[in-house]
Amino acid sequence: MLELALKGSKRYYAWVAFLLVLIGIGALAYLNQLMVGLKTTGMSRDVSWGFYISQLTYLVGLAASGVMIVLPNYFHGYKANKHMVIFGEFMAIAACIMCLLFVVVDIGQPSRMMNMFLHPSPNSVLFWDAMVINGYLFLNLFVGWTCLTADRANLSHPKWLKPFIYISIIWAFSIHTVTAFLYQGLPGRHYWLTAILAARFLASAFCAGPAILTLVMLVTERVTTFKMPKNALKTLVKIIAYAMCVNMFFFALEVFTAFYSNMPGHMHPLVYLFAGAHGHHELVGLMWTFIGFAAISITLLVTPKFRNNMKLLPWTLVILVIATWLDKGLGLLIGGFNPTPFDTITPYWPTGKELLVSMMIYAIGALIVTILFKVATEVKQEMGHSQALPCGCSTEDACNCTSAEEETPAEA
Repeated sequence: MLELALKGSKRYYAWVAFLLVLIGIGALAYLNQLMVGLKTTGMSRDVSWGFYISQLTYLVGLAASGVMIVLPNYFHGYKANKHMVIFGEFMAIAACIMCLLFVVVDIGQPSRMMNMFLHPSPNSVLFWDAMVINGYLFLNLFVGWTCLTADRANLSHPKWLKPFIYISIIWAFSIHTVTAFLYQGLPGRHYWLTAILAARFLASAFCAGPAILTLVMLVTERVTTFKMPKNALKTLVKIIAYAMCVNMFFFALEVFTAFYSNMPGHMHPLVYLFAGAHGHHELVGLMWTFIGFAAISITLLVTPKFRNNMKLLPWTLVILVIATWLDKGLGLLIGGFNPTPFDTITPYWPTGKELLVSMMIYAIGALIVTILFKVATEVKQEMGHSQALPCGCSTEDACNCTSAEEETPAEA
């Protein structure tokens, strides 16, 4: 089916060419990093994780968020988003590959990554993190491609595939839980030393991930004939709203615990992030932007009038994504390293080369999403799943609506 990705408009080829140019520019920066070493980055002895690991953390959430579409369909029989499941699985594939690439560029020499597999250390959380991400990648690739092949052949999905689907749903929760354990397992970092960090990760993943997927699907609607079922879209937006509320509730719990209990180790990172410390205020503006954007996105999402406004919805989701990225990206990571155990501040900011390498990885992910979504939309178009019904559902077999003419006799 990959041959379907070779057919497209001039706009499609221009977009692919643009991504390849970005990949090439980032590759040059990465070659320089390979020759010079990690000193090209902003990392140091005190801040040994930087922009790369922060993106890994965020993208693991994007990979796990696909379960918010898969789970209702297979566990609860919610068929309205039946034809969106494949897009959630394909998004997870791209996210997992980007996660692994961020690990590769962070460890310096790519060959070091093989040490986790050639010389496994079961007592290492990093080993298990690599295992669950790779496992989730192959599960989504196997399940997604098998389902799409069956759809193109106009066959029902094979029954033997269901165990793999159920395993992938459970696996989705595990990948972000294990990633949280990477942070929680460091007792010297008080900002990360909290029992609800894994729950915070999952809550942020289940709002930011579906938000990104929805934005990509809205773009897909504009450039292809595929239409999202309106019922499924409304349900997904409600899930995003609930998850964002839970995410901010968990954050408020952390703030209350730190300051009401007057725990210095837990207070100092928050003071540094939101008020500055020892003359350093690098992240204060960004963190208050996170609070402001989070409040705006929640207000817009919990208000039905704004939530159902399709012109406003994309901007609401963009604001939410920025808010969660600021919190879960640099805020979470740098807050864990500062202040240092010696009560000093070691500022960190990604260098230009670090950003170029990250741009390369994001461009690779965008290229993977472009190719996989192109294949999926072409298959959906061949099968007649691309046009929405008047009621808003994508196809008759996914339609849960009943016309007024059908309801009247039943009521009588």
